[in-house]
Amino acid sequence: MMRGADDAEQGPPQQHDTPDGHGTPGAAAHAGLLEDNPEDLFENAPCGYLSTLMDGRIVKANRTLLDWLGRSHDDVVGNMRFVDLLTVGGKIYHETHFAPLVHLQHEVSGVTLELRTADGSRLPVLVTSVVKTDSSGQPQLIRTTVNDARDRRAYESELLRSREKAELERERSQRLVSTLQQTLVPPALASPPGMDVTAHYHVASPDEVSGDFYDLFPLTKDTWGLFLGDVCGKGAPAAVLTSLARYTLRAAAVYNPDPVAVLKNLNTVLNTADFEHDPRFCTVLFGVLRPEDDGFGVTLASGGHPNALLLRRCGRAEYLPTPGGQLIGVLATPHVATTNVHLGPGDTLLLYTDGLTEAHTATESGERYGDDALLGYADVLAPSTAGEVVAAITDLLDAFGEGLVDDTAVLALGVPPES
Repeated sequence: MMRGADDAEQGPPQQHDTPDGHGTPGAAAHAGLLEDNPEDLFENAPCGYLSTLMDGRIVKANRTLLDWLGRSHDDVVGNMRFVDLLTVGGKIYHETHFAPLVHLQHEVSGVTLELRTADGSRLPVLVTSVVKTDSSGQPQLIRTTVNDARDRRAYESELLRSREKAELERERSQRLVSTLQQTLVPPALASPPGMDVTAHYHVASPDEVSGDFYDLFPLTKDTWGLFLGDVCGKGAPAAVLTSLARYTLRAAAVYNPDPVAVLKNLNTVLNTADFEHDPRFCTVLFGVLRPEDDGFGVTLASGGHPNALLLRRCGRAEYLPTPGGQLIGVLATPHVATTNVHLGPGDTLLLYTDGLTEAHTATESGERYGDDALLGYADVLAPSTAGEVVAAITDLLDAFGEGLVDDTAVLALGVPPES
């Protein structure tokens, strides 16, 4: 007769002789050792087990759960309900949510609760309950598994602390970036008498310092210098290059205000600066303003920068082409393109960086906004004052939302219309 599982629990396994004469357990005996006693499995399972009547009274609980609670079998079984094991908050949740769901759905899984142990400490657990029914479908018992969640709670607490620390670091980084960005943009512009000047800097990401820059400043009693540009890259290297470009342009303009000479001076500085073998360059428009009888004359020099826009008082807009202008800082002697324009009453000149035209639209294709769309937009705006143009461009930038992937600087100079 073959030995059953119960027999394997009662006595030692049979020994079988091997060719070397030593007795070792056979395959059948190994199988017997691997079989588990159901009662022992229930009592010493790695999780807590309990069974309750439908009113919650405990009729069975395993040793694992009783050890966690620090209570005896007689204390719990037959004398307590499951809700009596819970903390105050757990009792409220059990009565208002957990118990009704068990009775309604006959199963609730993975609910977080806290048990109150005999010494008053709290034990976080994950609870799953299933209703056992008879052959007619009538509920008889509620079977519940209780899993120790202390390690999980500790992990979640550590994860929460790490997240809070990361958020604080991010806020600190954003404040640092914002402060640094503000130092790269002039707090106020010196507007020439008889001209309205408005500027705006639109930040695409609060986490990165970008390299857009602009300025307007007096050169002599009746001339003013202006520039707007965009350096390559982002972050600290871009901030260093932006600061160098701004101060070089201002210093060079004081020495020689000719726009071409100013940009070539900047080119020389960028070519000779030590950036640890990392080439640095920028696009830039530099101009000189001079008052004239009925407005201002502007001479603009371009080093590879997008063309400025002129919004005429007659109600149309046009680009001021500067063909052939090359990037500043790449070549030893770049070509610098120039153009001249007269701003009369009602005219507005708009300078901008390419974050505006390279923004992605909200269409399905997500295509870039582009020069043609911007010209059409400006054509609708014309004629407009400097403030009105910048306000409209700001609304446009806001409308791009996440499609705006690069910072954008805009500088508008307008001659007020005649009354």
